[in-house]
Amino acid sequence: MISYNYECDFELKNDEKYSLWLSSVIKEEGFNEGEINYIFCDDEYLLKLNKEFLQHDTLTDIISFDYTLGKQINGDIYISVERVKENAEEFNEPFLNELSRVMVHGVLHYCGFKDKSEEDEQLMRSKENYYISKIT
Repeated sequence: MISYNYECDFELKNDEKYSLWLSSVIKEEGFNEGEINYIFCDDEYLLKLNKEFLQHDTLTDIISFDYTLGKQINGDIYISVERVKENAEEFNEPFLNELSRVMVHGVLHYCGFKDKSEEDEQLMRSKENYYISKIT
């Protein structure tokens, strides 16, 4: 089950559409959907988590806590709406496209995709683009 929580002045429109889309991503990657919580927040909220849990004193658009068990995807995905808006402007992307990218990015991490090396990052970006094309 995918749920949405809000710690800022933002609310996802048509969350059922996003849930169906993300469920299809999980299934196509060969995993089962467990409990996935999206928490939309602001920079301050996410920075606090970044410092507390990852010892990083930097702004970020997403932090995910992976509780996946075997093939069942479980986790909490925190998204800074402020960061997503700024990144959308910087990359000249519509906000909803950038938001979709970040949302699927978290799920792809749970499916085992990494983004630390250049090669891994290219594969992750390719997967993101593929799945974004299925929702827009």
